Amino acid sequence: MTGRRGPRPCGPRSPAETDVLRIVADARTPVFVTVREGGGRRYSYWRPLDSTTGRGGCYAALPTDECDRLYAAGRIALGDPLTDPARTMYRVTVVRAPAAPAPRLARVRARAA
Repeated sequence: MTGRRGPRPCGPRSPAETDVLRIVADARTPVFVTVREGGGRRYSYWRPLDSTTGRGGCYAALPTDECDRLYAAGRIALGDPLTDPARTMYRVTVVRAPAAPAPRLARVRARAA
């Protein structure tokens, strides 16, 4: 049978993989993967400036090995490509487990008296 079946089962996640999924799942933090001409990949996101600590306001890289494992396991997906001469970028999103089908409720038909 061909076609995508959904996420493949995977073992326990490492703390780094858990952090990656937390960052990717945050809608306020768009994550992208940049693929260079030679095949090098870099997963990154914009880290906003934290006014209390004075940290942030820069791009932050995510660990490529963990991101690649999550992609291979079907836990993250890549969006449509945006290509320029030196690179291709993809938006990275979390693959949500499909919702369980709602139980069917028996229809109650009222009889006209």
